[in-house]
This record gives sequence, C-alpha cells and structure tokens, in this order.
Amino acid sequence: MRQVRIVGFLLLAALAACSRDEAPAAASQAVSAHGAEQRLSQLVEEYWQKYLYLNPINATVIGDNRYNDRLEITVSPQYMADSLALEREYQKKLEEIDPASLTGQARLTYDIFKLDRGLAIEGFRFPAELIPINQSFGMPSLFAQMGAGGGLHPFATAKDYEDWLKRTNDFVTWVDQAIVNMRAGTAKGVVQPRIVMEKVLPQLEPLIVKDPKQSLFYRPVTNFPESFTAEERERFTNAYTKAIATQIVPAYQRLQAFIRDEYLPKTRATVGITSLPNGAEWYAYLVKLQTTTDLTPAEIHDIGLKEVARIRAEMEKVIAQVGFKGDMAAFFAFLRSDPRFYYTKPDDLLDGYRALKSQAAEAAPRLFAVSPKADFEIRAVEDFRARSAAGASYRAATPDGSRPGVFYVNTYDLKSRPRYTMQSIYLHEAVPGHHFQFSIQQELESLPSFRRFGGYTAYSEGWGLYAESLGHELGFYKDPYDYFGALGTEMFRAVRLVVDTGMHSKEWSREQAIEYMSAHAPIGPSDAVSEIERYIANPGQALAYKVGELKLKELRARATEQLGERFDLREFHTQVLTDGALPLDVLEAKVDRWIAGQQASPARS
Repeated sequence: MRQVRIVGFLLLAALAACSRDEAPAAASQAVSAHGAEQRLSQLVEEYWQKYLYLNPINATVIGDNRYNDRLEITVSPQYMADSLALEREYQKKLEEIDPASLTGQARLTYDIFKLDRGLAIEGFRFPAELIPINQSFGMPSLFAQMGAGGGLHPFATAKDYEDWLKRTNDFVTWVDQAIVNMRAGTAKGVVQPRIVMEKVLPQLEPLIVKDPKQSLFYRPVTNFPESFTAEERERFTNAYTKAIATQIVPAYQRLQAFIRDEYLPKTRATVGITSLPNGAEWYAYLVKLQTTTDLTPAEIHDIGLKEVARIRAEMEKVIAQVGFKGDMAAFFAFLRSDPRFYYTKPDDLLDGYRALKSQAAEAAPRLFAVSPKADFEIRAVEDFRARSAAGASYRAATPDGSRPGVFYVNTYDLKSRPRYTMQSIYLHEAVPGHHFQFSIQQELESLPSFRRFGGYTAYSEGWGLYAESLGHELGFYKDPYDYFGALGTEMFRAVRLVVDTGMHSKEWSREQAIEYMSAHAPIGPSDAVSEIERYIANPGQALAYKVGELKLKELRARATEQLGERFDLREFHTQVLTDGALPLDVLEAKVDRWIAGQQASPARS
C-alpha cells in the first residue's frame, strides 16, 4: 500500500519550513528570483533520474530502457532506506527555493513536487512491506505479465533477452525477501485477510510447471525476432529453459508453499485495515493519498449514500421507460438472466469493443480541441489472472509510440460481462477516458518528467468516470439499456464509497459489502465478489473515482454558471487535460483562475 505514482498510483506530499538558523540571512537562504525557475527545473529532473534508477520497472513502463536489467527489491530494507533518503534529500533541497519568486507553470511544479515529497515521507510510517502480496497487484503477477512477452519488458534484441535473465535473479531475491517480511508481519500482527491470500494461491498455480516449455515465461523463446541468428536462438533457448526450471518455478513454488502451509493459517478473519496496528491512521492516510482531499472516511461514506440514492432515482426512470413491470431487484435479475445482453464467445466481446473504437474517435472532436497521438490495442486479460482481474483496465503507451496502450478486456465468465455496460466501460478506459488522458499527459514534452509520467488516482480515475458521463454528448447511450448500463457503472463507483469506508472504518464484513453491492449495482456475482475483495486488498483506492468525478462535474458546473455564453466546453476540457495529472485542490485553483481570466477578457463578438 506504499504506492508509486508511475504505475498507476502515487508517490506522495508536504514539506518542512526553512530554518532561519541554518543560513546567515534571508537573501542568501533562497535561490535568487532570477535563477529560481531554472534551479527548480534542475532539481525536479535530478530527482526524477534518481527515482528511475531506484525504480527500474517504472523506467521500463515509460519506455526508458536503461535499467531493463534490474528489478527493484521493493520489500528490502535497503530499498526502503534508499527511497526514504531520496524523498528527504529533495524535500530539503526544495527549501532552498523561494516559492514567492515563481509564477505560472514553475509555481505549479513547485507546489506539486512539495506535496508529493511530503506524502511519500508520511507513507513510510506504515509497514506496507509486511503485506507485499495480494490478488489484485503485486510483484509475482507483474513479473509474470512482464515475462510473457508482448508486455512491459521488450523482447526485440539480444540485449532485451539478456536483460530479462538478469531481472529473473532480482525476482528470486524479491520473493525470498517477501517471505522474510511476511514472517515478520505475522509476529507483529500485520497480516493480510485470509480471503485475499486464498485468492493469491490459484494465481500462482499456473506459473508452476514441470515442463519449462509449458511456462508462459517460455513465450519469448517461441517468439524470437526474425533477426536472431541460429546461435542466439540456441543460446537463449537453453538459458531460458534453465532459468525457468532452476530459478523462476522454484521461486513460485517456495512462495506458494509458504503461503499455503505457513502464512495462510496465520491470516486474519477480519477484512478492514483498521484491525491492523495503527490501522485507523493508516486508512486515513490512504484516503488522503487516493483522493488528494481532506475528506474523512465518515464524510465519504455519507457522500456515497447520497449518490446511491440519486443514481437509483435515475435508474428507476429508465426502468419505467422500457416498460418493465417489477421492482429494481427484479430488473437486475432480468438483466442478469436474459441472454440477449451477453456474448457467448470471448472473441465476440472483444470485437464488440473494437467496434466502439471508430465511433468514439469520430465523435471526440465535438467535445475536445486536443487529442493524443498514441494509439492503443484491445486485448483479452491473460488467463492466469483473469479470475481475479477487473472487468476491464488500461495500460498506457510509451511516449515514443514504441509500445501502444492496451485496453484489457476480461473475457472470463462472460455472464458477468453484459453488453449494456460496454459503452460506458469503453469511454472510461479508452476514449475519451484513460487512453486519452494518459497519452495527452505523456505527450506534454514541456512538462517536467515527474509531471509527465506521474499521476493521482483521484484525477485519472475521476477523469475516467467523468468521461463516462459524456456518453450522450458523444452520441452514445441511445439505447435505454446502454444508458442504464452507464448508470449502473456510475452506481458501481458510488457503491464503492459506501463499501470501502464501510469495511475499513465501520467494521463491515466482506459478506455485508457484497450484499450491499449486489443490491444496488447491476453487476454479475463474480464481479461483485472480485470487486469487494479488491477493495479489501487495496483500501482507499476505490474512493478516488467518485470523489474525482464529482469535483470535475462541480468545476464544469461552476464554469458554465459563471461564464454563461462565454463557456466553451472544448476549452474547459483543454484546461483540465493540458497540465498533466493534478491534485484536486490544485486543479480547482487552476480552473478558477481560468474562469476569472475568461470573465476579464473582452466578450466575443
């Protein structure tokens, strides 16, 4: 739960004031106003380069292949010490710059960088390294995704293949350190819920094979580049066969045996993080981290209840429109059982999403003056993680276009993938949602690297949910069932506010949360279970969606009201998208400045 901004989560925020006793005079304490902007630019780039060195996977994610022969041991004492030292070093260096001397983008950079460093340092208060594995995200599943080829780690040259073998050594070290940490966690009462680890074990099973040729880590061998010589093919075939048999599979076997035989009996029956030592403070921190607000769990719970009631009323209108005779529960049952709403073949589901791609691309210019250059592919979620993965997800492209973005579609249990939710899911994950926003951000070459490639869950997931709300304006949701599907996915996010805070601050059980979600959101049984278990494994993350969307809608409504005929929706979207991901309060201040500027400018004739 100590999370990194690049992979989708955040590095974190707040900074100590400069001590007057450490410098002889105010004039010599701070960098001169003339050089402040240049020094800030140098400082944040220095930090970013050191950060990438410490986090080579994140470098690979953005297409920086300098460190592809390493894999960070995120759970090791040395890694954590080095990471904390880096955060403190640059928090201190930032104090040498007088923020009053900065304006425009430089001041924005200063404020964001200061926020990130303080939050990062605060995160080290909590022992996330003692619970390093869950069914939703972790090094064991990430390593498998990377090693299968066609993913994050490139397999195009001999060096790429050699780099992966070296990364394998680091993975083995990571596994052994994770086992050490989890043993320490059991002694301190910091353990995962039993249900989380029960779902991890089936994910490990397919990765433990007797024949290396049956391993997904053998796929790069079966897909050698055409340029490889016979000698290279033989050398890497032998090397990968040996690595799979003597390193990778034994590491997964050790992890599986440890979890099954030693760790699982010591896991906890509770699901809320507040049952852990210092758990209430830990959850409050995660709420702040994920939402970039000062909202309390209790306040977010109340917001969720109000949103559930509002959306339910809108859903009732659609039920009346289609002429259904029965209550909401009966309508949900009808949606889940009528075969017209479901595909029977995985390829048909994938093709259905591909058909939406051209429709969204054609409609987007009506609402957006900016668009990304990067393209994306639509792929099925890999078999080994399909049972526990979300219904859909997105992985960003590299800035240079060498690796396209990927919209992952889960084709497992097609009865949980209704056709009437496809349009809203597509808008969220692809265009104008995550692919649109992430790609535009990465293509802003004038931004400092930490802003081009960093992120805030509340901003990015808030944008994804806001993108769903644009369906009518983009020509989607013409069928009332598709609109009901959109309301259902919005309800899904509103329910998250209730169940996440319910489990982690109000002692709700897993079953109570599943029951609440099933009663209010028209999703399949397996989705309800996997989603609730995802919130158990990642406290607070699911809060970001609705909190971010509500802020974006609030800002749009404010601009519409205050600007009247001067309001330009395309320009509003440009303002939101063209400074990269921002904390919600920073975004609000920016939009307010834009509104004031529009009001002060001469009226258009």
